[in-house]
Amino acid sequence: MGQPPPRQWHRLTRENTEAVRVSTDVLCVGWVGGLAGVGWRTMKTDHWFYGLFQSAPDLITLLLPRGSLAAPSLGPDAPGDAIYRFEAPELKAANHRLDGAFWPRSADVGTPEEPVVLLEVQMHAKPGFKHRLGAQSLRFLQLHPQVQHLAVVVLVPHRRLNLGPALLPKPLQAFINCVVWLSLEELGQQADLDPLLALLTLPVRPKAELQASSQQILERRPDLLSAVQTILLERLPLLTREDLMEFATIPAKDLRHTRVAQEWIEEGRQEGRQEGRQEGRLEGRREGEARGRAAEAVVVTLRQLNRRCGSLSNATTARIQALPLERLEALAEALLDFSGPADLAAWLAEHGG
Repeated sequence: MGQPPPRQWHRLTRENTEAVRVSTDVLCVGWVGGLAGVGWRTMKTDHWFYGLFQSAPDLITLLLPRGSLAAPSLGPDAPGDAIYRFEAPELKAANHRLDGAFWPRSADVGTPEEPVVLLEVQMHAKPGFKHRLGAQSLRFLQLHPQVQHLAVVVLVPHRRLNLGPALLPKPLQAFINCVVWLSLEELGQQADLDPLLALLTLPVRPKAELQASSQQILERRPDLLSAVQTILLERLPLLTREDLMEFATIPAKDLRHTRVAQEWIEEGRQEGRQEGRQEGRLEGRREGEARGRAAEAVVVTLRQLNRRCGSLSNATTARIQALPLERLEALAEALLDFSGPADLAAWLAEHGG
């Protein structure tokens, strides 16, 4: 048999992430006591984190207590899923979708060395998080009684995040004490960090460190270009293609062949023709990119709302389609806490304009 094709890191669209959360219940929006100058209230990195773990489920091995060395399956040309397979299961009774469940390929019951792993990435303050984490973990075990070895991993931006009271009921506290809590802030301070772990810290690094960190990652792992490029564009949305090449020291020939760059080029051509050649392809590309993001946001948000709130009326659908991109993204974040159409109606009454 021939060699498997190289893994594509985070070649992600909203369509292939609709099975997972659409907004920052997974990941970052405004933190309480967050890092100064990072600007998290506008960050959207949920798809990015989901894409990394979807592309290479074995990345979870680096986050477990014994994961000091990269798994052999995490090399540049390796499949990335030799040890674990990834799911984002929905706990229907609790109306909550887990960020990730990692099933060891060796046995679905798990082993001490390769346990079944539940991953939560919690990047903003949520005082009820610890209670929810305990409830959903036990619900998962109820739905999968064959599991004998379970690890629960929670990624947080820093340890100052308010995720619940310090004083908890004893059974819940016993569970919380067994959770693996990983601070991306502390992880980023470690020396000689594995490039894959360094990649996970890019969403929380101060902007002043982004350039050096990105360059260090790409020097050791050029195959991570797409993932680095995606988060840089999210953190620094005003970067042009030329700025990005200079910022991360990416050769033009490498950038041109990435998916995002191809989308830039194609959207620029289409919008340049539609909006008028006199304004130039650059302006057309930028406007086309914004419209494309808005259209994708509408499609994904409506799909999630139909699942969470039931079939929407034509009037409600039209109202959501008319929302500007900023409010669509806010709705995508808010809908994770909706329990029915009444929550949607209340949100639209307050924010729908």
